[in-house]
Amino acid sequence: MELNVNREKKIIALYLPQFHTIPENDKWWGEGFTEWTNTRKARPLFEGHYQPKTPLNENYYDLTDVTVMEKQAELAQKHGVFGFCYYHYWFKGGKKLLEKPVENMLANKKVNIPFCLCWANENWSRNWDGGNREIIMEQDYGGQKDWEKHFRYLLDFFKDERYITWNGSPILVVYKPEEIEQFNKMRSCFEKLAVEAGFPGLIIVRQFPASYFNKSENNLNIDYTVKFEPVMASYTEAYKNYDGKNSKVKAVFKNFLKAVHAEKVWKSLKKMKANIKPVKKELIIEDYDKTWDVILNKEPYGEKLINGAFTAWDNTARNVCGKVYHGSTPEKFEGYMKELLKKDSALDLIFINAWNEWAEGAYLEPDEKYGYSYLEALKRAIDSAV
Repeated sequence: MELNVNREKKIIALYLPQFHTIPENDKWWGEGFTEWTNTRKARPLFEGHYQPKTPLNENYYDLTDVTVMEKQAELAQKHGVFGFCYYHYWFKGGKKLLEKPVENMLANKKVNIPFCLCWANENWSRNWDGGNREIIMEQDYGGQKDWEKHFRYLLDFFKDERYITWNGSPILVVYKPEEIEQFNKMRSCFEKLAVEAGFPGLIIVRQFPASYFNKSENNLNIDYTVKFEPVMASYTEAYKNYDGKNSKVKAVFKNFLKAVHAEKVWKSLKKMKANIKPVKKELIIEDYDKTWDVILNKEPYGEKLINGAFTAWDNTARNVCGKVYHGSTPEKFEGYMKELLKKDSALDLIFINAWNEWAEGAYLEPDEKYGYSYLEALKRAIDSAV
């Protein structure tokens, strides 16, 4: 699906496929585990805390049923979502995880919505739920043969008429390209194969913003960066508050920006021989309105930056010592989206976090508390911008 047809902003919603069982999750987290397992177990942690998040009519769907994806696509487009960005999980030797929904979608043209893929290229560890740092599925990016194998898999998606392109080139999002030691060589390999397959080239978009701020050490061949929210807002504030005067603070901050895994932060700090003390984990509560103020008025904007938005955020379903952006409502979201739609954005895109990140409290899908209000708010904001 070609983007370069008009100058209207187009909304792409990030899409999580972890709503079906896989043997690996059964082994690591218990039989029958899906993202619904986390969502259901959440409890309110303070007065006015909306937990658990419950899908409308208790629609705890299973994404192995492709008709669910058909209905999601229809609902999304009805409310102004241009397309989905499906997370894609590819590990050493071509090991795939959570691939069934996107493969089913590829085979079923009734899932009638433009899409692209985001390679979520992180190690899987037990850290995401507040547990230890044990790596349970490690990334190993390999060399030329591994890259060619990965590209051949991606090519089936790129060739689909629903796949999102810009000037004929497929758009591939990579979550943390700085994790890939030979990223530029891999990108050259991918691009060469894309041209051989008949495309003008390949567009690579970075999702996680860490290396965007660490420009002095960032030589990655990246075309664009998505302002992944609310993470981008957090980095913007951290960067703004760093004055560069204290050499030790400077070193810590530089390593903070470089590192994208907790174990890398730990190793970097140990090398500095810093006085490491265990950090007591506790719930963090951020202000929704202040965060949107950062997004709209303090973040960088530019021709290489794709704007981002978020409906809400609350990952305490995964980890009670997580983070809550408190104070979100559909009405506020609508107002902020109206302002964001007025701003220039690379490729005329806006990425929303997310369509269905239920355990992170970031979703557009209807729930028991708000019904369709977030979707309706998005539609009104888009209509007002036309």
